[in-house]
Amino acid sequence: MQASPPKSGISPSGKTPGLLMGALCGVGAALAWAAGFAVAKHGISIGLTPADLAIHRYFWTGLLLIPLIVRDGVTDLGGVGWGRGFILAALSGPTQALVAYTGFIYVPFGHGTTIQPATAALAGIVLAAVLLKERLSASRVVGAATIIAGLVVFGIESFATIGTHGIGGDLLFATAGALWALFGILLRQWRVTGMRVAAAVGLMSVLVYSPIYFLFIGTENMLRFGWGENLLQIVVQGLVAGVLPIFLFARAVTLLGAGRASTFPALVPGFSLIIGFLALGIVPTIAQLIGLATVLVGFRFALR
Repeated sequence: MQASPPKSGISPSGKTPGLLMGALCGVGAALAWAAGFAVAKHGISIGLTPADLAIHRYFWTGLLLIPLIVRDGVTDLGGVGWGRGFILAALSGPTQALVAYTGFIYVPFGHGTTIQPATAALAGIVLAAVLLKERLSASRVVGAATIIAGLVVFGIESFATIGTHGIGGDLLFATAGALWALFGILLRQWRVTGMRVAAAVGLMSVLVYSPIYFLFIGTENMLRFGWGENLLQIVVQGLVAGVLPIFLFARAVTLLGAGRASTFPALVPGFSLIIGFLALGIVPTIAQLIGLATVLVGFRFALR
């Protein structure tokens, strides 16, 4: 009598059926985030302001995701809670976006695409050790030190080629990364799911940021660039880089586990430079490539 196949979910090759799909989801999330960086840099280069980009990133998707809030309950902001929603929106919503987009005014594309995720990883290690009392392994210490070394390379290039305002631009991206790290720590502490957070942050942005933008900043500058450029920002910033990677990354965590999935954001700097070169013609400098390589080595140790 022929034995029945095993029910453990492992294929004859030794791989789980969802391994490839999980990897594709993780890579897709990293590509989506990288595309967001590239299109943001393009928007700043043609004259859109950080405030314009922030409204495209959060207002339209906020409207789109309102049905999720209604489905899960408006009284507690879709299960997130209004108090927590405000805090999470302050850390990951328009505030964080404004800081990051402003950085692109002062420093080259490669700085922002590496410094922000590198600082997020570095700050995440420190905050997890201090606030969550996670064990700080030797590998993480080496990874953190290597990431710092990579960030120093970018800082030296900024000071040598741009000047003190270049250091200011780098610090803006470092601040954006630190805000994102604190956002991630709170997500873990409060155990809030990705799509609920996206919906909550979107609605908070509609209620708080959009009135400030439309009443005091206005759409005059935005409308100068026509529907084509604005639609590009709405689709890429709001959907491709805003909602899509949250879903894909959450799916990768489900299929691969949090440990394996945590490696995919480390792909963002490399993907960003590739997209920046292919789509925008931005050629990274030798110093940027050295800094990127150093940071990626740091990621490798930090994510063990």
